[in-house]
Amino acid sequence: MRSGGSSVTAEANRRILRLPPVGDRSSGGDVPEAGPRPLRADARRNRERLLDAAVRAFSQRGAEVTLEAIARDAGVGIGTLYRHFPTREALVEAAYRNELAKLCDSAAALLDELPPAEATRAWMDHFVDYLATKREMADALRLVIAAGSNPFAQSRDRLVAALASLLGTGAAAGTIRPDVDPADLLVGLSGVSLAAGGREQRDQARRLLDLLMDGLRHRPPV
Repeated sequence: MRSGGSSVTAEANRRILRLPPVGDRSSGGDVPEAGPRPLRADARRNRERLLDAAVRAFSQRGAEVTLEAIARDAGVGIGTLYRHFPTREALVEAAYRNELAKLCDSAAALLDELPPAEATRAWMDHFVDYLATKREMADALRLVIAAGSNPFAQSRDRLVAALASLLGTGAAAGTIRPDVDPADLLVGLSGVSLAAGGREQRDQARRLLDLLMDGLRHRPPV
């Protein structure tokens, strides 16, 4: 019995600390379900507040923080929490996926506001923050994996797509090398996050990201 529990824990650790291979379709958790009714504006705001409160709680207080505390922090009742998220695992998974979605969606928003090279460099900072949050939520994410779900399904594909949009726009503008593979850049960013991804290591992470960005810049032939 104990060996079975150990294998589940090992698999959970592997999934949390490693991005899945490109094209992973192991869970289908990101496949949209047909026919959900759109939420009213107030319900949508409540859901967003709950997700933000859940990320803070699971990151700072661990997997066993009470759902009542999360609801209180979000400014809603516990009944509202359960209407959106019937289980702790459902809340953890939704909170993680929301962080991923915000990171991926930020690529387009940054390109609207900044030149492509600056947008790419700013996105790198967001990525380091995202992986730091993922590590801080590790205990909570293990609960989701132990329950049989894969919160990371297709996450790598979505991250590569976000990077591809940044790199492609930069290449078209002539400021980023056109030969950069977004999957290779994702590996490099993950390496920076593993080496200097702690909240207290932000200065070092910024220096490493600056070096990485310098290698992406297009330079005319000498």
